[in-house]
Amino acid sequence: MCGIVGYVGERQGLNLALEALRRMEYRGYDSSGIAVNDGSISVVKKAGKLANLEAILGDMPGTTAIGHTRWATHGRPTDENAHPHVSFDGRVAIVHNGIIENFSPLRQELIDAGITLDSDTDSEVAAHLLALAYNDGETAGDFRASALAVLGRLEGAFTLLFTHADHPGQIIAARRSTPLIVGVGEGEMFLGSDVAAFIEFTKNAVELEQDNVVIITRDGYEVLNFDGSAAEGRPFTIDWDLEAAEKGGFDSFMMKEIHEQPAAVRDTLGGHFHDGRVILDESDISETDLKSINQVFVVACGSAYHSGLLAKYAIEHWVRIPVQIEVASEFRYRDPVLDERTLVLAISQSGETADTLEAVRHAKTQGAKVLAVCNTNGSQIPRES
Repeated sequence: MCGIVGYVGERQGLNLALEALRRMEYRGYDSSGIAVNDGSISVVKKAGKLANLEAILGDMPGTTAIGHTRWATHGRPTDENAHPHVSFDGRVAIVHNGIIENFSPLRQELIDAGITLDSDTDSEVAAHLLALAYNDGETAGDFRASALAVLGRLEGAFTLLFTHADHPGQIIAARRSTPLIVGVGEGEMFLGSDVAAFIEFTKNAVELEQDNVVIITRDGYEVLNFDGSAAEGRPFTIDWDLEAAEKGGFDSFMMKEIHEQPAAVRDTLGGHFHDGRVILDESDISETDLKSINQVFVVACGSAYHSGLLAKYAIEHWVRIPVQIEVASEFRYRDPVLDERTLVLAISQSGETADTLEAVRHAKTQGAKVLAVCNTNGSQIPRES
C-alpha cells in the first residue's frame, strides 16, 4: 500500500519527507517521489527503491513538502507514473493513494481542453483539475474552494494531498476509504498514511473521519467535510514506539498483514477495473488463448505456495477449470502432463526463487502458457514468463 507524507513547518521539507518515506518502506512500494513548495514547485521522482531517488536528489529548499511511495495499481511502475504529479501550469503538485474510478471521463475532458497528460495513472487528473479550477471560473484564486470543487467530482477510494505554489505554507488533504492521519507538532504539522511518518517528531495526532478534508499550516489544522462545512477529527495520543507504529499497533507484522488483506486485494485489483471487468493488461496472453486453457498448475514455494491454495479455490470456483498446486522444487521432476492448453501460474514474492524459475523454464519447454504473479518489477521470473 502506498506511503504518503505531508509537512508544513520550519524544517527542511525534503529531508523530513525522505526520512518519513524511509520509515514507511515496510509498506512495500515500487517507486517514490517528493515535491517541495517554496513558492514554486520542485519535484523529483524515480522508479525503484528509495536509493534510486536519493541518487538524483539535488538542492530543493523549502519547508512545505509532500512525498509518496507508490505501489502501482494503475499504470506500470515507471518514472513517469511515479508520484508526485504536477499540473500543466507547474503550480500544483499532488500525491494520491487509492483509485479514482471515474478518471476515464475526467481524463478525456482534460484532453479535450488541450491538456497533455504525462502518465498512465488515474492520479494525474486531480492535479490538472485543481489547476483549472484555481485558474478560472467561480473558484479562481481560492485554493480551498478549488480543492473542494475537485474533490466533489471524484469517485472511488482515495487519499489526496494538494500543494499549490501560491500557498507554500499550506497543504490541503482529503480521505475517502483510505487512511490519513494528522500529526500535530509545535510550529509544524504533519500528514501521513500512518503515524510512522511522523512519530519521531510528535505523539499528538488526529484521526480523520470518512470524507474529511484537512487544511494544515505550521500554526494548526482545520477539518472540513467535502461540502465545505465544519467537521471535527478525533485527537489521540500515540502510545507506541516506532517499531509498534510500523506494525500499525498490532503485536506482530503477521497480524497487521492479516488485517490488511481486504485493502491489499482492493488496491491490487483496483487499477484493473474497466467497465465492470478486471483487465490484467500486464499479461500478453490473449482472450482466445485464455479460453483454450483446460487445466492450470500453480507452482510456488513457501508462503507463495499457500497463496496458491487460495488461487486454486478461486479459479475452480469461478472459472470451473481444474487446478493443481505444485511445490515448485518437485514440479519438473514429477514430469507433469503439459501442453499448449495448460496455464502454469508461477507465484513468487521476490521473482528470483530458483525452484520456481526452473519450473517456469520447464513449463515453457513443454509448450505451456506461463503467467507470473510477483511483487518485484523487472525480476527474473516475470521477465522469463
